[in-house]
Amino acid sequence: MLAEVWRPGMPLDGYWVSEKYDGVRGFWDGQALWTRGGERIAAPAWFTAGWPQQPMDGELWAGRGRFEHASGTVRSQAPDDAAWRAMRFMAFDLPAESGDFDHRLQVLQRLLPIKAIPWLEPVRQERATTAEALRRQLDATVRAGGEGLMLHRGSSLYGAGRSADLLKVKPYDDAEAVVLAHLPGQGRHAGRMGALQVRTPEGVVFKLGGGFTDAQRDDPPPVGSTVTYRYNGLTAQGVPRFARFMRVRTDR
Repeated sequence: MLAEVWRPGMPLDGYWVSEKYDGVRGFWDGQALWTRGGERIAAPAWFTAGWPQQPMDGELWAGRGRFEHASGTVRSQAPDDAAWRAMRFMAFDLPAESGDFDHRLQVLQRLLPIKAIPWLEPVRQERATTAEALRRQLDATVRAGGEGLMLHRGSSLYGAGRSADLLKVKPYDDAEAVVLAHLPGQGRHAGRMGALQVRTPEGVVFKLGGGFTDAQRDDPPPVGSTVTYRYNGLTAQGVPRFARFMRVRTDR
């Protein structure tokens, strides 16, 4: 299940609102953890011991502003106990449960939390009310270091793919693109990567040059990888404006 973007003016009736956790999407099939891309996650045995056998969709999260820790921990094929001690699985849906999201949420809230497993939590959900209340909640979440909010339609059935049943609410637009090439830097970036040439799913090719740390310019995302970038609208030619690198998608 993938999210579309909420825009002002879109109705909020029947939606639940929660924080958007800046982690790595995880799918628990009742026996093992998997990434969004279908890769087995090498979590320590203690991390998933005692979990319900019921499948759960959620986010592997290390806390606000700690995406790199979450990503590196999940990506490692040799699980580091100390790193996993900082991780939580924030469950937000039950894919195998019949009924709409209102019903699935009730079942999830009966299932979790489990006192002996504090790193397995249900995502806190509240009824959405007005656009102004949503804006205030978004502002407060971002000020506290959060990434944004999620809206989940209460009447929706669980299904794969992108739809308005699941919406993300953020102070900027973001999207993904595939790295085509590393473009050389100039000035103080001479001798290392200056920008990435990337292609969007729509086929738009552009340069992504902002948002990188010096370490990321020295060791840029590899050609063929998928990166997430933030931007502020599109030009008349469909090119993202003021695009800035955010992260490599390690779960694709």
